Amino acid sequence: MSVVEQHNAPAPTAHIGSNVGHGSILPFPNRFRPNLQPMENGTHLAAIDLGSNSFRLEVGVLVDGHVQRLDYLKESVRLGASLEADGTLSAEAFDAPLACLKRFKERIANIEPRCVRAVATQTLREARNRDAYVTQASAALGCPIEIISGVEEARLIYMGVCRFLPVSNERRLVIDIGGRSTELIAGRGLDALELESLRMGSVGWTSQYFPQGELHKANFERAELAATVLLQSCLHRFTERGWDTVYGSSGTVGAVADVLSQAGWSATEITDDALGWLRHQLIRAQNADNLQISGLKDERKPVFAGGVAILSALFAELKLNRMAVAQGALRHGVLFDIADDNKQRGDMRLRAVAGLARRFGVNAEQATRVKAIASQLYESTAFAHSTDTSKRNSNTLEASWLLNAACDLHEVGMCINAHDRARHGAYVLENAALPGFATTDTMALSQLVLGQRGKLKRMEAQLSDANFAHLLLCLRLAVLLCHAHQSVARDAIAIEFGGTRWTIRTDATWLAQMPQTAALLSEEVAHWRKVDWNCKLL
Repeated sequence: MSVVEQHNAPAPTAHIGSNVGHGSILPFPNRFRPNLQPMENGTHLAAIDLGSNSFRLEVGVLVDGHVQRLDYLKESVRLGASLEADGTLSAEAFDAPLACLKRFKERIANIEPRCVRAVATQTLREARNRDAYVTQASAALGCPIEIISGVEEARLIYMGVCRFLPVSNERRLVIDIGGRSTELIAGRGLDALELESLRMGSVGWTSQYFPQGELHKANFERAELAATVLLQSCLHRFTERGWDTVYGSSGTVGAVADVLSQAGWSATEITDDALGWLRHQLIRAQNADNLQISGLKDERKPVFAGGVAILSALFAELKLNRMAVAQGALRHGVLFDIADDNKQRGDMRLRAVAGLARRFGVNAEQATRVKAIASQLYESTAFAHSTDTSKRNSNTLEASWLLNAACDLHEVGMCINAHDRARHGAYVLENAALPGFATTDTMALSQLVLGQRGKLKRMEAQLSDANFAHLLLCLRLAVLLCHAHQSVARDAIAIEFGGTRWTIRTDATWLAQMPQTAALLSEEVAHWRKVDWNCKLL
């Protein structure tokens, strides 16, 4: 047998799914694993939405496949307004929001961790110091916080809206104007078919186009024109599909509906005429400080104009006469996603990976070969010393899934430049809009694909996490062994755990017939030595 040994490396924890150090690249928080046990009637669930304007906590109980509300808490924290020009959250953003999360923590203390999911949206997607913020926010809340991608936010919004609607095959267009992003989703029944997230929202648009709260007509025209420019890049995808009903969800739409109903308009829909009337009332006030409109809450006044301008642009560009006011929202979608045991999300991720692979012409046969080897190496060693079988199986699931996805997509950069495919593939994955994926998912995939071959110096920071190094080693060895686009016998290579030592064994007879593979293994050892992993090839 030929042996590659790794000495003095950080010992992999017995528990890949545990909270690895904050800032770690691995995305394995508890709320993201498929539940191994089905949800039972009476199970309590909690969804926390860390929005750009407000933080919301929805607590429900599972009753015959439905989620019945038990509690709802909302606090206006205006996190999006704390985003500085340099893209960092100001010091003020760490005070009121963290105090809010500590209060939420008390309410969810007795709910099973697998039944709690906290999601953050556009402000934390943008913030340059988001890792530091999420570290403190997670500690304040007492559970991991997931920064979701725009398309994942859109998917969850659609799920939340549609679960409150009658069972129907109608074509639906759902619109949600949040604090710093606007989501549009076209679907039929419960199936979301087209998803878009645009970087415009009530908080950002108000600060940019209504300085000092000035509500002049010219300000509205500039804000609406800017929104129109963004909308025109994607609206054709939605108009081509068409719709039977347009639904507005949460945020701005809810605030507008409250104001209009107080003024005598319909409480269940927003019409073009009613929206025009509201816009006129805002312009008449001249400044947000002068607003005296029944139904408009004080905490909504500073960001109301930007949301109304975006809504006006949507009505104009989509040629809408009316928009139905939806009951469901992002937090409800999160609750139903938990209740569904993440089955729908799992299917969504599989479709997203397959779709991206097809779009970039990935060689499916090669991906399958690489996946077979990488999966074998990982599954034979993951939690080799853990005695808790149920925990081991649960914690291995997400890591194995991530490794498989990386294998499926490791050649996604080939069609851009075969010579530098790892770097190009990593860029594609880091910036891809993949439904069902959190930003931590896409970042982890990106880094695995980046490190699939060649020098490891650029991966040195990530390799301080032994969990990530374990996955990367399995992927690199699989790519190496399949370099000739040929299958490799399953017993040709194996990895053994030994405390802080990994031993990679290959069949000596087989290796003697593979001089190129032997040379590549020698190079692989050299790469790991340069990042202080002290590998040996014997």
